Amino acid sequence: MKQILIIDDDVYIGNMLEEVLTKEGYRVWRAYSGTEAMLLLNGCTPDLVLLDLMLPGLAGEEVLPKLTGIPVIVVSAKVDVANKVELLLNGAVDYMTKPFHVKELLARITVQLRRPTSLGETVLLVFDDIQMNTVEHDVTVMGISVKLTRTEYAILKLLLQNPTQVITKSLLLERISEDTPDCTDSSLKMHISNLRKKLREASGKDYIEAVWGIGFKLNNAG
Repeated sequence: MKQILIIDDDVYIGNMLEEVLTKEGYRVWRAYSGTEAMLLLNGCTPDLVLLDLMLPGLAGEEVLPKLTGIPVIVVSAKVDVANKVELLLNGAVDYMTKPFHVKELLARITVQLRRPTSLGETVLLVFDDIQMNTVEHDVTVMGISVKLTRTEYAILKLLLQNPTQVITKSLLLERISEDTPDCTDSSLKMHISNLRKKLREASGKDYIEAVWGIGFKLNNAG
C-alpha cells in the first residue's frame, strides 16, 4: 500500500483529501504544520508528499528542501509563476493551484508513483560495507554478492532507507506488506534471523541490532 503524507493546516481540505485518497487505496498520514511534518518524518518515509506552502511553524518553502528522496507535489493557493518555477527547480515534482480538481490531482499522484527511479527512489543504498542497487535488485557486502529472499530484501531495503532510525515491528510489517504479503508477525523474527546470518557470513559483522520491545535498527559497530 502506497503511503501519502498530507502537510496542510486547512482541516477541510485535509479531511477531503484523506477521504478521497483512502478510497483510492492509499494509506494517509497528516501533518498540520511544517514542524509537525519534520517530527513525523523522523520515524517514517512516505511514498509521496502533498505540501501546502502557507503553514504555521516552518513554511512549505522551508520544508521542501528537507524532503530529499521523496516526490513532493506542492498544492497551494499561491499562483505566481515565478514562485512555481522556483519550487520546481528546488525539488518539487509538480505544482497544483488551489482550488483544484480532485481527479486531476489523483492523476498527477498516479504519474509520480509509477516512476520507479524518479526522485522518489534512490538507486543505490549504502550502509558501511552493504550496497543495494534498487534497480538491479542486488545486494553486495564487502563486494560479495548476497542472495536474499524477497522478504529479506524488503526488510533490508527499509532499514537502509532509514539508517539512523529504530524501525518498529509493526512499521516493518506494514511497509513491506505490499511486496511480501507472506511475512507475518510470527514469521518476521525468522526472516530477520536469516537476513542477519547472510550478512554476517559475508562480512563477519552483525549489522542488524534488535532493540528490545521496539524493533530493529542498523548497526555498523560490527
